[in-house]
Amino acid sequence: MALFSAIALLASCGKEATPKSEKIEKRDSMPVLVTHGVSKLISDSGVVRYKIISEEWRVYDKTNPPRQEFMQGVILERFDAKFKVNLFVTADTAICYNNNLWELRGRVFVKNYETATTFRTEELFWNMSEHRFYNKRYMYIRTPDREIEGDSFSANEQLTKYDVRQSRGFMPRPHEKSSTPGAAPVDSNAQRQLQETSTTLTPVPKRA
Repeated sequence: MALFSAIALLASCGKEATPKSEKIEKRDSMPVLVTHGVSKLISDSGVVRYKIISEEWRVYDKTNPPRQEFMQGVILERFDAKFKVNLFVTADTAICYNNNLWELRGRVFVKNYETATTFRTEELFWNMSEHRFYNKRYMYIRTPDREIEGDSFSANEQLTKYDVRQSRGFMPRPHEKSSTPGAAPVDSNAQRQLQETSTTLTPVPKRA
């Protein structure tokens, strides 16, 4: 009797309909891929150039433009021809549009190892095809010989050529020998050179 009851129970379970989720009306609101614990290498013309590390990676292929989201933070590294890291970027959140334009927010930090230049801000856009950084927020850049703050910013990836709007900062001047006998030397740390520049920034694309 017990064996018959078990067989009947198995037969009834086999006839149950497969559970189904609700129909998705808007496909663009759902990611096509969600991955956790990401460590991804990206190649350019067959050569590995970038590495992405993130806790979570979401890919939206039906949005306009298509985008990838890293809402739990991201670390990006760029390699030179000898596969050494020459550019380091990190942010609290990041979105990449069309595999080209990065929108970085939160505690954004950029370091160029070749020029020993660092950059900090709360918002940064990185156009990889144009090899350009820019933003419209407060920024702080530090090089081996100067420190600059400003309210908007545009620069090349090497952070060697840049425009800063409403900038303020200083650059130490080298010691100058006085032609007057007995005169005290010039204190280079006390001398500051303020910079005032302006730039026209590319409009930021709106989210889908």
